[in-house]
Amino acid sequence: MSTAKVLPLLEPEAVAPCCPPLTERPLTAEEAERSALMFKALGDPVRLRLFSAIASHEGGEACVCDISDVGVSQPTVSHHLKKLREAGLLSSERRGTWVYYRVEPSVIAAMGQLLIRAAAA
Repeated sequence: MSTAKVLPLLEPEAVAPCCPPLTERPLTAEEAERSALMFKALGDPVRLRLFSAIASHEGGEACVCDISDVGVSQPTVSHHLKKLREAGLLSSERRGTWVYYRVEPSVIAAMGQLLIRAAAA
């Protein structure tokens, strides 16, 4: 009989997208920091490809085994996924030996709101 306990996985504190459209008013320093963190994470082509692969995957989530073919090694993929999670763009869940990633709809909505209204102005 095993006495091992299964502990829940703790997610890193996500950066909540919170900012008004760019044309509404100037961003505060805190809003600019949060937005810059998200956009900086997407400023790398590999991260953008991973983010896109996850966002467009059937069911809105993807196993790391399904998105690893982006032209870099597996450790590099893991590094980029970690950066996307730290920026609050992805959440993850371990299922057995695989990790599944998903883009939170609120993140896409907030990023879209920040930019779409600015483009319409």
